[in-house]
Amino acid sequence: MLSRLAGPDQMTGRFPIPLTDAVTPRVEELRALQRARAENDENEEAYRAGRQQMEAARLATFRAHLARGIETTDGFRERLTQFWGDHFTIRARNGLMRHYVTPYVEETIRPHVAGRFADMLRAAVTHPMMLIYLDQVRSVGPNSPVARDGRGLNENLAREVLELHTLGVDGPYGQADVRQLAELFTGLSWGADRGFWFRPRFAEPGAETVLGVTYGSEASLEPIHAVLDDLAAHPSTARHLATKLAVHFVADAPPPGLIDVMTAAYLASDGALLPVYEAMLRHPAAWTRGIEAGPGAAKVMQPFQFIQSALRGIGANGDDLIALDRPMTVRNLMRPLLYMGQDWERPDGPDGLPETAEAWITPQGMAARIDWAFRAPSALMGDLPDPRDAVRHLLGADAPRTVVFAAGAAEDRVEGIGVILTSAAFQRRD
Repeated sequence: MLSRLAGPDQMTGRFPIPLTDAVTPRVEELRALQRARAENDENEEAYRAGRQQMEAARLATFRAHLARGIETTDGFRERLTQFWGDHFTIRARNGLMRHYVTPYVEETIRPHVAGRFADMLRAAVTHPMMLIYLDQVRSVGPNSPVARDGRGLNENLAREVLELHTLGVDGPYGQADVRQLAELFTGLSWGADRGFWFRPRFAEPGAETVLGVTYGSEASLEPIHAVLDDLAAHPSTARHLATKLAVHFVADAPPPGLIDVMTAAYLASDGALLPVYEAMLRHPAAWTRGIEAGPGAAKVMQPFQFIQSALRGIGANGDDLIALDRPMTVRNLMRPLLYMGQDWERPDGPDGLPETAEAWITPQGMAARIDWAFRAPSALMGDLPDPRDAVRHLLGADAPRTVVFAAGAAEDRVEGIGVILTSAAFQRRD
């Protein structure tokens, strides 16, 4: 797992996803069509056609994201991309901006999952989608040359960087640090015609002090990069990230010893992530199953992971998935995700998706998983594997005897695979 992660990312070439620079012209074209429709009803048809084209492109990126996890031999990379994308959660402010969400993950998260956290932090915090999502593009230094007309300082990005992205909710910071960091961030902006840029006239003049360290006397990107690097190197950040990784990959309540060794690996490697992953994967707690691991050891797959791993397990083909039309994609993939509780690219807030089993094992969520398990695989694939062979492949050598029996006694393959996948919905993620 580690050697593959340290090697080349093969799935980006196998199933490419357009980046922000490629998406922006299409979004701006649709925005122009939207304005034209508002001026003249005769432009309605052109606007609808443009919107359908953009929605088709968005569904294509969703299928590519799903296909990568189905085809890859580097599954750890795919899971880490999902984890870090959720750690640096964003959500589109309007219908047009939702086309930037997947490119954001492709640009800021995926290139850095095997690198240094500081580099990922810089990329995510200064990306246009993060600046738009947390209203940083509206933030103006109170003493800046353009402070007027009720426009003022916005603390959203600074607060989330400290509370969610780095130090953690219990980190050693106060309101003064939030405000000073918010003032340091003023000037970060984005425009459709020029992309990311720093606007000195919007920035708060003078130096700012965060966690006792003073940054810069002139408004520029350098002090912003410096404070992000220092936050990435902080011991509280190391423990916060180690805890989140352990909770996601090992247990809702991971052993303190596991968090300790992961934290130590982060600090010893100057924030390099590969040593942290290695510390986790080499720890016995990462491979202990069932009751021996104690309360909270079992992990429940989030809906996207459930669908992706199920399709991978029964031998779905990535190219066939990519070729699905809109009705098949919505009916068998997007809408079931919503019913399971995970609206694609629309998290409830900046803290991302919940990790605890109770958040996903609800009556509605489980009904949706069961319905999908018995209906969607045959619709997506046609020929299903023999349940008598698939049960051990999907659930492992210690598959419950009742499930093995039920799979073998099923009336047909659709029912047998449905039984297995329903059981898998409760299984630990490995």
